[in-house]
Amino acid sequence: MIRVLLAEDQAMMRGALAVLLDLEEDLEVVAQLADGAEIVPTALRLRPDVALLDIELPGLSGLDAAAALARELPSCRVVIVTTFGRPGYLQRAMAAGAVGFLVKDGPVEGLAEAIRQVASGATVIDPELAGQALRTPPSPLTPRERDALAAAEDGATVADIAGRLHLSESTVRNYLSDAIGKTGTRNKTEAARHARRHGWL
Repeated sequence: MIRVLLAEDQAMMRGALAVLLDLEEDLEVVAQLADGAEIVPTALRLRPDVALLDIELPGLSGLDAAAALARELPSCRVVIVTTFGRPGYLQRAMAAGAVGFLVKDGPVEGLAEAIRQVASGATVIDPELAGQALRTPPSPLTPRERDALAAAEDGATVADIAGRLHLSESTVRNYLSDAIGKTGTRNKTEAARHARRHGWL
């Protein structure tokens, strides 16, 4: 029996996936989570074979949770299942230690088969997205530039961002300026939008 942890913040989607996966004779959903911060503690307690993680979760993103699981519970194989089929997300997921990346509009039979494959040691990636990722350059942003842009997404001022990131305003201005230059945009709002669209945030 393959034990599966499922993290998805939309209750209807989470419940539907759990029901459908539990219909498979060799799969058992052992945890259903809505908050990313619960993923690692729950996985350490229940020791699932596979973790199915959405990217955008409250508390902790699926990508950050994947990296934490790779460090703390490497026996748990991570599959990212997302609405957002962006090459940047795929590249970040693989760098974080995920071994699967699927978009949600695929058939549930495909998801069940992907779980079996990753549990047996394979890597499973949506083929169309894999092709896009190979043609797309990796994110040019440093982790700090990415943090600054993410903090700027809601229209925050430089002072606000500096406070959130515990950095000086001049340092934040430098990060934002570099990010604007790298994205070829005119201001921090455009740069954040551009980065989000490419899956860099």
